Amino acid sequence: MKNKLIEHLSGMLFVTVLMVLLMMLFHSAGVHQTNHDGSRVKEFLDVPVTNPEDRFQRALLKDAMNIYYTDQHDKNDTLVNEILSIKSDQFNERLQKSSVNNGISFSVLLNLCGMYVKFLIVYIIVMLLTYYGVQTLGSWRFIRSKRREFLEIHHPEEFHRNQFKWQRVPIALFKTLAYLVLFSPAYVIAYSIRTEFNTDTVFFMIILGVISNGLLITYTNKFHAFLVSESRKGYIDTARVKNLNEKFTVSHDGIPLRALISPFKKFNGHLFNHIFKNAHFQYLSTIKEQASFLITGLIIIEMALNIHGHLNYELLRQLLYKNYETVIVIVVLIFYTVKFTEIFTDYLIHREMRKYENR
Repeated sequence: MKNKLIEHLSGMLFVTVLMVLLMMLFHSAGVHQTNHDGSRVKEFLDVPVTNPEDRFQRALLKDAMNIYYTDQHDKNDTLVNEILSIKSDQFNERLQKSSVNNGISFSVLLNLCGMYVKFLIVYIIVMLLTYYGVQTLGSWRFIRSKRREFLEIHHPEEFHRNQFKWQRVPIALFKTLAYLVLFSPAYVIAYSIRTEFNTDTVFFMIILGVISNGLLITYTNKFHAFLVSESRKGYIDTARVKNLNEKFTVSHDGIPLRALISPFKKFNGHLFNHIFKNAHFQYLSTIKEQASFLITGLIIIEMALNIHGHLNYELLRQLLYKNYETVIVIVVLIFYTVKFTEIFTDYLIHREMRKYENR
């Protein structure tokens, strides 16, 4: 664990130094301003023209040029047009950036920290809900498949009788609709119900993060595959010698519903407890991958839906305004989120391995 921690921290340090160097580069580039050194009207750019589009100010500038340079009216007209063109460009640039922060300041960092805290809250809640949903749905699916296997072997008449019933058609349609929703991109779901729900709330972000982009169903399938793989290993036969309960039904004499829906799942006295623990250990290593997909999904949700006041929408906005210093700070914060998730995951795996070693 110590070596992995050093590896993670050294990676974070390297990326941080690299980003600081990039910020210094962009800052020095931003300080450089166009000075019109090659322009013949450079000496006249200090003339106070507040609004180049104002006809009175344009006429006043032309009259002043004609008074000071009485013998070159045609040249004065050309100079005035060039001065007003430059002044117009400067005026429009100031107008466009009047409400935009061009650099990093304490107020900007404070604002970004507030957005980052909001992003972390959404990220942690969605991760925990997905973590719970993956294991619950995966376990439920595994128990149902084991129940079907039992009926097919020991009660084939009942199994074939229950294969198709008209009463199952609505359930099949509901499952199809659920799969369509779970595999749909977040922005498709959001835009389909945007007129009825406020999509700018943290609650809506959490719901979209859990049910969209195929995250929940993909890792549910992975966890179910882990359960199936573990159920076929040799230690299961050893566990059977202990005369453990092998009834795969959600009932008081099989697997209690309370144990199945509990956040901290334990199936004491049941064969499934051994299968679940080993599958859970394998699932821990996929959390890093799951976290990357989740963060990518949250970025897409905030950008695609133009959710103001959120970190990733601010990232898109600052990219449009070419405030690259702010962009780099946001990217570093997202990178830190990924790395801290990886460190926490490695700690969980290390702790579980210690448990196995102590047995």
